[in-house]
Order: sequence, then C-alpha cells, then structure tokens
Amino acid sequence: MTSTTGPKNRRGAGGFTLLELIVVLVLVSVALALAAPSLRRFARGRKTSDTAAHLLALTHLARSQAAAQARLYRLNIDPEAGTYWLTVQDAGAFVTLQSDYGRVFRFPDDVTVTVEADEPFDDTPYVQFYPDGRCDSAVIELQDLEQRAFQITCPSACERFRIVTVSSETRP
Repeated sequence: MTSTTGPKNRRGAGGFTLLELIVVLVLVSVALALAAPSLRRFARGRKTSDTAAHLLALTHLARSQAAAQARLYRLNIDPEAGTYWLTVQDAGAFVTLQSDYGRVFRFPDDVTVTVEADEPFDDTPYVQFYPDGRCDSAVIELQDLEQRAFQITCPSACERFRIVTVSSETRP
C-alpha cells in the first residue's frame, strides 16, 4: 500500500506563487492607470447630464405646481454665480419655496450656462410658469469642458421642456 501524503502529492496541489501574484497585480495596475483618464471624463459628463435632468425635473415641477396652486412660479438661473432655484409669487413678490425644491442648487464647477429667452431679463435670467399651464419659451444650455452641450428647451409656451443633446460637431 502506498501513502498519499508523501512529497509526490504536494506538487499537484493548486496555488499561486508570490511572483505570479505580483505579476497579476502589476498588470491590473497598468490597466487601471490606462483607463483612469477616460473614467474621469465619463464622470464629468455624467455630472453635466445629471444637472440637465435635474433642471428638467424642476421645470416640470414648477409647471405642475403653478397650475395646481394658480400661482406664478419661476426657475431662476444665475450663470455668474453658477446657481439655480425655484421661487413662487406671494403677495406680489417672488419668494423661495418652503420645501427642498426651494433651496439653491449649484451647477458643476466646469459647466458654463447660457439662457436664451424671448423676453429680456432685468437682472437674473428666469423662466416663468403661469397658472394656465403655459410657460416662457426658453433655451438653457449647459456646456462642459469636453464641449458636450445639453439644451433644456421649450420652443413655445404650450410645450413642455425637454433635453436636447448638442454634439460638438454640430456646434457653430
């Protein structure tokens, strides 16, 4: 009878040597180092598109609240300060909402904002939402450092805002 616990069977046991583990770790590190710049650009682009989606949600909220409460709502945008917020008309003056939606939101640092509307602005650009369901037609454009642009646009007073992605190849 032969023993199965001898030195011959130890050789067949599976496992990695220290050298093999180091080689695998080096290969994984090199792959991550190569992928890191593109992942950074992806995260930056996501911030811009997430902000566009948030602005779109605020336009839908303002429109529905204006109709439901029969009050004027405004989406205020300050491109210089990089902020935006909702206000509601109360006794002839626009005041901030007394909810989470009334707080001041910030655009990502590397995003430039432009607002185009049919009506000229006194100070800070805004989009107004009326109790009858209409709103000011406007185009709010967000552009990041990679020249990706998102337009939150409402072509006419009776339409809803929507997001249009503008590629860098079609920009003037």
